[in-house]
Amino acid sequence: MAPVVANSAFAADAAPAVATAQAPAATEAATATVAELAAETPKLATKEVESAFGMAALLKGGDIVAQGTLLIMAIMSMGSWYILITKIIDQVKLSGQAKDARKFWKAASVNAGISSLKEGSPFRFIAEAAVSSTQHHEGALLEQIDLNSWVTMSIQRSVDKVQSRLQDGLAFLATVGSTAPFVGLFGTVLGIYHALIQIGSSGQASIDKVAGPVGEALIMTAIGLGVAVPAVLGYNFVVRRNKSCMEEVRAFGADLHSVVLSGVMSKAAANTAKKVA
Repeated sequence: MAPVVANSAFAADAAPAVATAQAPAATEAATATVAELAAETPKLATKEVESAFGMAALLKGGDIVAQGTLLIMAIMSMGSWYILITKIIDQVKLSGQAKDARKFWKAASVNAGISSLKEGSPFRFIAEAAVSSTQHHEGALLEQIDLNSWVTMSIQRSVDKVQSRLQDGLAFLATVGSTAPFVGLFGTVLGIYHALIQIGSSGQASIDKVAGPVGEALIMTAIGLGVAVPAVLGYNFVVRRNKSCMEEVRAFGADLHSVVLSGVMSKAAANTAKKVA
């Protein structure tokens, strides 16, 4: 019986030693787990805040009116950028065609000058209209207009058509620039209204109740300004560039008027001389 008692005593002495050896390991494991949870908690909180109050939440959780307002402003923005880019391209092309139009004055005749201009060029369109006006001046009422006035009217109509083509889309830019802030303001009012509903339903004005609707209101305001500012700046830029382009077109039309009339008068004088001879 003595050995059994000795073994029991040895086991009793070894148990505290084993527990003492395992305690630091357990403490270190617990400490590491707590540290990992503490590190992950801000990330999870950030994800929750972003998912609850971000742009994605507005798109997913917003009502039909808020989503419709966003859609309207998106259409306004895309339309404004499309018009702005196309107008700048047209102005660059017109500037290049104005340089090519200088070849017109080096031609031997008006018809030869027209042939030197590219198809689709506004300068060629004006020149063809001017030549056509000298060849077709018919009709009982039209014959009462003298040739000088008729050619002037034809060239002026052509210049007006070119100007009208340059101004296409500017009304849309002006409309977007003047109305987009108010559309965004409408979304802001909706966001504040939803915040008041949250306060009324919960009975307390805690930040977690009003942060979402107020964030929606601020996003709507920012989007409205982001749509309106480029439209206004683009409108002013295009209008200023159109003025310089139309100066080239009007100068070409004025010079062409004198050239066409002088050519017609020279032909008339030559025909008269032949008849007299």
